[in-house]
Amino acid sequence: MTRRIIIDTDTAQDDCVALLVGLLDRESSLEAITMVAGNVGFSRQVHNAHTTLSVAGRLGEVPVHLGCERPLTREWVSAENVHGDGAGGMRMDLTGCATEAEHGVDALVRIVSENPGQIDIVAIGPLTNIAMAVVKDPTFAANVRSMTIMGGSNNGRGNITAAAEFNFYVDPEAADTVFSSGLNIIVVPWAPLTLDGAVFKADKLKQIAAIGTPLARFFTKVCAATLEFDEAVGIPGTTHPDSLSAAVLLHPELITAAADYNVQIETGSELTRGYSAMSWGVHDLPANARVIEAVDGQAFFDLICVLLATITVPSREIEGLR
Repeated sequence: MTRRIIIDTDTAQDDCVALLVGLLDRESSLEAITMVAGNVGFSRQVHNAHTTLSVAGRLGEVPVHLGCERPLTREWVSAENVHGDGAGGMRMDLTGCATEAEHGVDALVRIVSENPGQIDIVAIGPLTNIAMAVVKDPTFAANVRSMTIMGGSNNGRGNITAAAEFNFYVDPEAADTVFSSGLNIIVVPWAPLTLDGAVFKADKLKQIAAIGTPLARFFTKVCAATLEFDEAVGIPGTTHPDSLSAAVLLHPELITAAADYNVQIETGSELTRGYSAMSWGVHDLPANARVIEAVDGQAFFDLICVLLATITVPSREIEGLR
């Protein structure tokens, strides 16, 4: 069954691949893209989203809404040390690439209120936009069919501090609001899930490069900076939690283990800011999320390869793609 989805993103590296999943998978109807402050500078994120739409041959077909340009109460923290500009140095002339006048939060509220129970949201950046939608419209949580969140670690290590994954660290108050909202939440945690099932090692990256399509070249370029960082910190390949989040929504058969958890986000301690405490059912706490514990990593990789083999004609020239 085709899923009508919105992707809420801080577009850099694997966020771009997640957008490709939403744009190209036959199980997906991508209704809108909403932008949130996260990985790289906000204007660069918008540039990266338009570039991704272009390489898919879909520029101008999916509305792009600008959302919150800073966290709820804190200063923005970037991941530019990891992602560079988030697009491997690729550039595109954005002349005529208009974003929507409607704010991203308003778009989220409007779309789900007009289509109650029909829209799935994939949130792959900090949760600022989602928290604002929850606060603005008391019916928002009930109207959303499902909310797939890339964030946190399932009682594992963080990737920006010892305790915290980046998305929850950047705006922990937003994450706390979302997990307290009553949304139907599915969590794709960075650790251990991404590190076990969504790392593309050298052999897999060579397979992708050999595909030879514009999409495959785009993938290799957009992931280059992150690959260098990952290898420097001991991860043997590129990490793909964002595209995995879109993929498991569209293809739940990829999930090999999941369980209901009580998830709470630390907001009060600077030492453990953004830590996601995931209680697995033995602490007398009510479940508020379904946490994915394991996936079929080979099947996920195969899906990405099928999508990257799609023949597209980029909507306009992308400097650095060749």
